[in-house]
Amino acid sequence: MTGPLYVPVLPTRQHAVDAYSRLRPDVQNTLTPVWNLPPRPGLPRAELAAKVRQDLAAVSKVQRYRPAWLDAPFAGGEELPVLAELMPQASAFGLLRPVTGPGRPKAQQAAALETARMAGDGLGIRVPVPGEWDGHTSDDVGHLLERSDPVVRVDLLLDLGAVRADRPDAGKEALRALDSLVPLAPWRTAAVLSGGFPNVTADMLDYGLCEVPRLDRHMWHEIGASGRSYHGLLSYGDYGVQPAEAISRPPRSGGGGPSWGFLRYTLDGAFVLGRMLASGNARAAHNRATAHEFLAHPSFRGPAASSGESWLRDCAHALGRGGTGNFGTWLWVGNVQHMTYAVRQL
Repeated sequence: MTGPLYVPVLPTRQHAVDAYSRLRPDVQNTLTPVWNLPPRPGLPRAELAAKVRQDLAAVSKVQRYRPAWLDAPFAGGEELPVLAELMPQASAFGLLRPVTGPGRPKAQQAAALETARMAGDGLGIRVPVPGEWDGHTSDDVGHLLERSDPVVRVDLLLDLGAVRADRPDAGKEALRALDSLVPLAPWRTAAVLSGGFPNVTADMLDYGLCEVPRLDRHMWHEIGASGRSYHGLLSYGDYGVQPAEAISRPPRSGGGGPSWGFLRYTLDGAFVLGRMLASGNARAAHNRATAHEFLAHPSFRGPAASSGESWLRDCAHALGRGGTGNFGTWLWVGNVQHMTYAVRQL
């Protein structure tokens, strides 16, 4: 393998930054994230620029001297000028590699190509495959590569998006896409990204812990079993413990939100989910009981596995000052244990 062992797709939000910062150094060293700026439609330019700077500063700080990709896949027309101005600053030292892809606005493509030329540490080409593979996409990628500076190294980010029960042929579509795209360039690295995490509803959690199959892992195994010559080039990537669609949602402003959330735990073939309460007098007792259920699960890896597991232990036994958490806590806990386990699996 020439690329990273694992490529997590992460939003530039505090819970994801916290999760990455809490990974052990040996785990951090094996993965290269794709950081995604959220869409922020309708914001005045000055406010938008301030929020983007805040996101870029947080990611740059936590990445330190480790490389990552930086993308803004859902930026609208009013956001592109701000991103074109600020993203070169984030890539100035070659730490955050710009990303573009077929079908993006010409202005976004041009800004990413120029940023890659100036920064000198490569360009990510993110190719979405939300359903059946369209062979014309190869032509679009080819035209994009022709516009790239020949000295810029390119990375292929094949993005299947959500892979759940309604996409039984996702593995075949991934292979069709790879068969078409791999010959187009001397890719420095190539990653297959997909998200198997479900859209969780309250009724799923009515009877204690709930297990949901990880069909994205099945797709990855199908690619490996195909015997393709390029398999050694490929890195595994996923969307962690959020639905793939979550990165396209604008950040929520103000208060509100549901009265419940959930903890997530990752197994080889399933996600385990358990309800947590965000408010109410019974909140602490209920949440500690849920954490106890995770500790009692036969596949629980123990508090030494990661800071995610150690938080579950502390929550269950009322250790330390952390309490039973909130939505952001439950997300970073889930992502830490997930990313650590993904690396151990690979």
